[in-house]
Amino acid sequence: MYSSDASLGRSARFAFRVCAFVLSCAGIAGMHGVAGAQQYPERPIRIVNTFPAGGSGDAVVRIVLERVGKALGQPFVIDTRAGASGAIGTAHVAKAAPDGYTLVLGTASTFGTNSSTQKNLPYDPVADFTPVINMATTPYFLLVNPSVPAKNLNEFISHANANKGKLNFGSFGTGSSNHLAYELFKQATNLDIVHVPYKGGAPLITALLGGEIQSSMDVYATSNQHVKAGKFRVLGVASANRFFLTPDVPTLREQGHAVEGGTFFALLGPAKMSPQIVATLNREVNKVLQMPDVREKLAAIGVEPVGGSPEVLAATVTAEIQKWARLVQARNLKFD
Repeated sequence: MYSSDASLGRSARFAFRVCAFVLSCAGIAGMHGVAGAQQYPERPIRIVNTFPAGGSGDAVVRIVLERVGKALGQPFVIDTRAGASGAIGTAHVAKAAPDGYTLVLGTASTFGTNSSTQKNLPYDPVADFTPVINMATTPYFLLVNPSVPAKNLNEFISHANANKGKLNFGSFGTGSSNHLAYELFKQATNLDIVHVPYKGGAPLITALLGGEIQSSMDVYATSNQHVKAGKFRVLGVASANRFFLTPDVPTLREQGHAVEGGTFFALLGPAKMSPQIVATLNREVNKVLQMPDVREKLAAIGVEPVGGSPEVLAATVTAEIQKWARLVQARNLKFD
């Protein structure tokens, strides 16, 4: 079984390692560069997608990195290596040469929740990687089946309190990012709602549509069509600010519950990548994320461009790791 105390210990070490990474980035790039970095890239760049093809992450990579590849004169080639909540593909990149030709599409699972839910995680999400840039993000929406007699968040909380242990919420699977996000919501509201894990997003949506479960959390891209059709009711968004595509939907924080959960789509490489290569990739991705047509395409798949520095991504990863470690310990969650 998983020990949450060990999780907190790891998160503290992660924070220390991130500080070391930030300090190394502040040094003179020429002192740490690798041979040939100034000519980078000289061949195609492989980006490992750690979840099945066809999802939002796959779309983000194609939208953003196709344009980056044109700017750099070399294409990005997607290598899908799914399994173990993204751990298989992520571990593969951790062992790759730090030459800038093998990168990973990092998410809130692979660089966040996995550290608290997988006992023998085959990689260290901080020590084994070089952050490059956070490309995009999307939050979770709190959803209920319309059969639930609640038109807003407070009514749902009251209904759940009046029916302790009788309502169910679903997730993509035990230990998945939306499972832990809902546990964070339960902690904030002190609700007694039963977890029902499913094997992925499709069966989860089917269960919520059919009323097999009464509530769940999911992203805009998956849930919006059902919300518009009146098949789901959205009670709030789990983010610091309102989601740009749904400005009329209040955050859970606005409604008195500081709950944030969702996923991000980031680029990272193996540890010890040349700062020159990191700077090149970061600069070109930031440029592409400012292009109006790219932003429109990202909005069409329900994600918001982010951008920024490698240090910002490093801080995001550390914050995610620590947040979920605290939750797992506080809720005494157990994972095989």
